[in-house]
Amino acid sequence: MFYIRTYKRGEKMLSNITYWLDETTDRFPDKIGYVDGNGKLTFSETKIKALNLANMIVQMGLFKKPIAIYMEKSTDALVSFFAVAYSGNFYSPIDVTMPESRIIKIFECLQPELIITKKDLLEIKKYIPDGKFICMDDVDMVEHTYECVYEQREKTCDTDLLYVLFTSGSTGIPKGVSISHKSVIDFIDCIVELFNFNETDAFGNQAPFYFDNSILDIYTTMRTGAVMYIIPQKLFAWPIPLLEYLDNNGINNIFWVPSALIIISKLKALKSYDMSGKLKRIMFCGEVMPNKQLNIWRRYLPDAVYVNMYGPTEITDVCTYYVVEREFSDDEPLPIGKAMKNTDIMVLNSENKLVVGDEVGELCVRGTSLSLGYYNNPQKTSEVFVQNPLNTSYPELIYRTGDIVRYNERGEIIYLSRKDFQIKHLGHRIELGEIETAVSSWDEVSMNCCLYDDKHSKIVLFIEGTLELSYVNEKISRFVPEYMLPNRLICLDKMPINVNGKIDRVKLKEMI
Repeated sequence: MFYIRTYKRGEKMLSNITYWLDETTDRFPDKIGYVDGNGKLTFSETKIKALNLANMIVQMGLFKKPIAIYMEKSTDALVSFFAVAYSGNFYSPIDVTMPESRIIKIFECLQPELIITKKDLLEIKKYIPDGKFICMDDVDMVEHTYECVYEQREKTCDTDLLYVLFTSGSTGIPKGVSISHKSVIDFIDCIVELFNFNETDAFGNQAPFYFDNSILDIYTTMRTGAVMYIIPQKLFAWPIPLLEYLDNNGINNIFWVPSALIIISKLKALKSYDMSGKLKRIMFCGEVMPNKQLNIWRRYLPDAVYVNMYGPTEITDVCTYYVVEREFSDDEPLPIGKAMKNTDIMVLNSENKLVVGDEVGELCVRGTSLSLGYYNNPQKTSEVFVQNPLNTSYPELIYRTGDIVRYNERGEIIYLSRKDFQIKHLGHRIELGEIETAVSSWDEVSMNCCLYDDKHSKIVLFIEGTLELSYVNEKISRFVPEYMLPNRLICLDKMPINVNGKIDRVKLKEMI
C-alpha cells in the first residue's frame, strides 16, 4: 500500500485542503468520487494520480509558485488541482476556449512557473515558449512512495494560496482573485454543516472550473466522500436530456447559475419529464433568480430544498444564503438572506455607517472567507479591500462588494443592483435591477436585462421575446415610477449567455 499520512479531525489544525482527500480515501477507497464524459475515478485512483503528478512537481523544485492548468473541464483537470495543492503550490485554471489576447494578459499577470496540460493542447507553448510543461498524458497510475510530497506539504500554512481565479476587470485587464486554503476549508466546513452533506450525496456540476461556483461541488465531494458528475456542457442546451442525465445518474444536488435553471423552466421540461422526489437540494448563485421561474420549479418539485446563495469570487464563493421556505409572488424580489457562519455582513451607507431600517447601502464583508487580494495588483486590491470603517482600534480588512442592498421588514437582505448599475437619470437615482425584477415576473418574458446608454441618456431594456415598447411601459408603470420607464426596447430571439452561464451584459452593451 502506498504511503499515507492521514489527517484525523480533531488531532491537528487542517492546513492544506488535501488532508481531506487523505481522510476520504481512507474511508471510501473504492467509492467513485469524480465522473466526466470519458470515465470515472475512485477516491484512491484520484489520490494516486494526484500524488504522482505532485511528485513530478516537487522534483522540479517548485514550492508556493503559480501553476497554470490549461485543459478542458475533466477529471484530469481536478486531479491537477489536487496535485498542485499536495505539492504546496497554487493553481490557476485557464479556459481553453479563451481568446488569445486574454490568455496573454493572464500569463503576464500570473507568470506561471509551470503549465499542466494535455498533449493535444500543447499549442499553449506559443504563449510561454521558454516555460515548463507537464502533460497529464504522462502521469501514470502506479503506486509510488511519496515522502518528498508529504514533507513539502507539511511546510504549508492554511494562509498559503490554493488557487487564483481570473475575473473580468473594468479596464479590460483580468483580475486574479487569490484564495487561501483556509478560506476554502472554512467555506466547505460551513456548507457541509449547514446542509448536512455526506457520502450519499451526488452533485451535478454546471459551473466552469475557472468560475468560483465550482468550488462547492469540487471540495464538498472531497470533504464528504460524495460523488461529483461533470455534466457535459452540450446538455444545457437540451433540457429533457439534461434532466434524464440527472435522473439516470442519481444526482440529488445541483448548484447552478439561475440562467441554467431558467432554460429548463421556460421550455416546460419539468412538465414533460417527472423529476419529483429526485432532487434534494436546488441551489443557485451568480445572478438574480426571478421568482416567476423559481415558482415553476417549486410547483413541480415541491419537496426539494431551494437555496438562494450570494457571493462574489472575492469572498470564496458564498457569503449569504436564503432557504426558500415561504411563498413569493412572481413580481417579488427573492432575498439573499443572511450571513454564512463565521462571516459578518455590513451594509454601509455613503457615510460609511450601518444603514438603518430600509435604507439602501453597499454590502461589505469581513471574515475568513475574504480573498487575500488581486494577484500582482496592489492598486486594485487597495481599492476594495479596505480598513473596516467601524473599527479604528486595529487593522481589519473588509471587502466592498459594489453591490447595493437593503433589509426588508423580516431583516433579510434584498439585492437591488450593482453599484455600477445605479444610474442618475432625469435627476433621479435609479437601480436598474428594480426594473429587471419587475419585468421578470411577466409571462411574456422569460429573460431580461436592463442597461443604461450613457451617450444618449436612455434606459435600455433587453427582453427575450417580442413586445412593443408602449405595451412594456404601460405594464411596467404598475411597478415603478414614470421616470424609471425604459426609453428603448430591444427584443431578442435568445438572450446571450457568457461562458459562466450568466447573461452576457458585455455583448448586450455592444448592441446599444
